[in-house]
Amino acid sequence: MIVPPALRPGDRVHVVAPSGPFDRALVLRGLGWLKERYDVRFGPGIFAREGFLAGPDSHRLAELQGALAAPDIRAVVAARGGYGLTRIAHTLNMQPLRDHPKWVVGFSDITALHVEVGRARLASLHAHNVAGLGRGDARARREWITALEQPSTQRVFTGLRMLGSGTAEGPVHGGNLTVLFACAAAGRLDLPPGCLLFLEDVGEAPYRVDRMLSALLAAGHLDRVAGVLVGDFTDAPPGRHGVPVEAVLFERLRELRIPIATGFPAGHGQKNAPVHLGIPARIDSASSSIVLVPR
Repeated sequence: MIVPPALRPGDRVHVVAPSGPFDRALVLRGLGWLKERYDVRFGPGIFAREGFLAGPDSHRLAELQGALAAPDIRAVVAARGGYGLTRIAHTLNMQPLRDHPKWVVGFSDITALHVEVGRARLASLHAHNVAGLGRGDARARREWITALEQPSTQRVFTGLRMLGSGTAEGPVHGGNLTVLFACAAAGRLDLPPGCLLFLEDVGEAPYRVDRMLSALLAAGHLDRVAGVLVGDFTDAPPGRHGVPVEAVLFERLRELRIPIATGFPAGHGQKNAPVHLGIPARIDSASSSIVLVPR
């Protein structure tokens, strides 16, 4: 697994819009904050809009491919998630990224890009998009910078709810469940043996979460996973059947018989702790904790 170099103040960062259109004010505020610390570049096309996409596939693909290939760029950051990457991510040429490793940053729909980066055996960062940085949360911004400028810094999360006993250690892979499900359907999901699977989602009814997990289980995608980190599953009301999404997650994942940690503060909830994908973490049921980048 190739780990890109740590980011430094003044490094060149390229912002792309590979998925859906965005709140212009939020992204402009996020860009302004980024420019206080880094040399920020972006093409005028990021403000394009074509229905539920941030411009035509050809434009979004060319912009993203160019950013991934540029040798002088140290990080590629998504403006927003939304939808659209699964239309183009599988066509990307990842060799230039391996030749000039850089951090790929984002979450939600950007999970499709993380899947492709992981297939190329490079680490990436599941963290706020530029729109999220534009909300002005000082703590979230500090965590974002630390994750990129000090990627080897150990972080410990305690007080989590555990399902199953024991410990599990391995590189973290995953992201948004809906996007992972789509990637699996397209034959692109490649979870390495012994990895820790990170899951989060937003706006999915419990029965749809059940459907996606059941399909991943039936297809064998989770057979070699060593542990699971369950992040936020927001806006998922029980509905008329009264089944909470937490019950679905427990019932479906428990048959894996591996350590599972729930309540991890990452995803579409109030907090979105950065998670280095492709870099080891450890689940410890005895201490109800997750250690990212364990020593």
